[in-house]
Amino acid sequence: MGPVLDGLVKLQSVENRLRAAKAKLARCRRSVIIQENQVRSLQSALEAKKEETQLTKVQSDRLELELKTRDAEVNKLRASLNNAKTNKEYAAVLTQLNTTKADNSKIETQILELMKAIETDEEECAAIRTQIDEQKQLLEETRKKAETAAAGHEEEIGKIQAEWNEVAKGMPPATLETFNRVADTYDGEAVVRVDQQEGKSGAYSCGGCFMGITAESVNLLMTRDEIIRCPNCTRILVLGDSSD
Repeated sequence: MGPVLDGLVKLQSVENRLRAAKAKLARCRRSVIIQENQVRSLQSALEAKKEETQLTKVQSDRLELELKTRDAEVNKLRASLNNAKTNKEYAAVLTQLNTTKADNSKIETQILELMKAIETDEEECAAIRTQIDEQKQLLEETRKKAETAAAGHEEEIGKIQAEWNEVAKGMPPATLETFNRVADTYDGEAVVRVDQQEGKSGAYSCGGCFMGITAESVNLLMTRDEIIRCPNCTRILVLGDSSD
C-alpha cells in the first residue's frame, strides 16, 4: 500500500477516535439540555394548571354571586308567602319558592364541586412546584458534572485533532477533500477494506456496503497509490485491514 492510501488508513483511525470523542462531548452537553427541557416542561404544566385553577375560581365566583341574588329572591318570596291573601296566590308563591330553593340547592352543589376542584388543582400546583425545585437541583448537579466532563472531552478532542492535522498534513488537498466529504456522508467511515468473497476466487466485495467490486478495481489498488471508490456507496477502498 502506497503512502497516500496508507495515510488514508491512518487518518481513518484517527477520524474514528475524533468522532467518538466529539460524540462524548455532545452527549455530555445533551444531558444538560434534557434536564433544562424537563424543567421547562414542568413550568409550562404549572402555568397551565394555574390558569385552569383561575378559570374555575372565576366560575365559582360567578355562581356565588348568582346564588346571593337568588337567596334574596327566596327572601322576597317568603315575604310574599306571608302576605298572600288567597289560597291560590299562596299556592302559586309556594310553588315558585320551592322551585327557586331547588335551583339554589343545585347551584350550591355546583359551587361545592368547583371548590373541591380548586383544592385539587392547588394541591397539584404545589406538587408540580416541588417537582420543579427537585429538577432544578438535579439540573444544577448535572450542569456541574457536565462542565467537568466537557473540559476533559475538549482536551481529548484537542489532542486528537492535533494528531489528525499531523496525519493530514502531508496528504494531497484533493485526497483530503474527498476523504472529508465521504466521512461526512458515512459518519466518519470513509475508508473500507475490500473483502474477498468466501469460496469464490477472484470475487471481491466492498467492506462498507458489501456490494461486488470488480477485479479491475482490485488490480488498480494493487498497482496504484490512488483513491479508488466503491461504485455503489462511494467509500474509499483499500486492500487489507483498514481499521489499523
